[in-house]
Amino acid sequence: MKAHKNPIRYKKTDFIIKDREFSYSVENTKFSVSTQDELFFHSKSVWIYNADVLKINSIKEQFIDLIVTSPPYNVDIKYNSHNDALSYNDYLLFTRGWLSRCYKFLKDDGRFCLNIPLDKNKGGQQSVYADITNITKQVGFKYHSTIIWNEQNISRRTAWGSWLSAAAPYVIAPVEVIVVLYKERWKKTGGSRQSDIIKKEFMEWTNGVWSFMGESKKRVGHPAPFPVELPRRCIKLFSFVGDTILDPFLGSGSTLLACLQTNRVGIGVDIDEKYCELAKKGF
Repeated sequence: MKAHKNPIRYKKTDFIIKDREFSYSVENTKFSVSTQDELFFHSKSVWIYNADVLKINSIKEQFIDLIVTSPPYNVDIKYNSHNDALSYNDYLLFTRGWLSRCYKFLKDDGRFCLNIPLDKNKGGQQSVYADITNITKQVGFKYHSTIIWNEQNISRRTAWGSWLSAAAPYVIAPVEVIVVLYKERWKKTGGSRQSDIIKKEFMEWTNGVWSFMGESKKRVGHPAPFPVELPRRCIKLFSFVGDTILDPFLGSGSTLLACLQTNRVGIGVDIDEKYCELAKKGF
């Protein structure tokens, strides 16, 4: 498979909603166990699929224990194979489509940790967190809580709106959020029942404000990486040892590295072959 020369530009028909469960027109059958042409890499407990999460056939329904991901933010980041400059309405439509797929992938006691912006101002002020959280509930997810991630990255802005004036000031919070969701029931009843989180971690991480640095784009070689610390905390706090974890927007592979460190099974999906290759280097 060759990498896309231009970003994928989805059509609205790619996200058509067919029923109250938000299944879409391209998906009317059960997902197969594996499709060889989608499998990019496999080693030990890690699988990487070069595929579009909207159309992937290699993940069964009710197969995943925990999803941890950071999707495109629609702020015109220059990805190889994704158009990150959709209209806001089309971005929310795209979001509804892939969230619908993820809902089907999860077991009934499955959880979902979704890293998204609090808001955005590029191209107009938008309440991203509020809008996407509302969509997750429309799709079927149940809301549990929100973690505030303080990246400790104060923007060096040159535009402050109306400087030292109440005319039109801009307020920008240097934080992101991790929305914690679940499918049918919050209490986990399956899996190994073996937790590997220690007391210090549990006490710190159940406080809903996390402070650690973001990841360097130059160091990783990806335009929007997130630090391994983020999925590591989510995985240890919300899953058992041996559980199966999915990242439908794999990027540089942070979630799979965290799976390897914590003895979980990791499945990563990315539409771009170059990013699959980048993630593969970690294994």
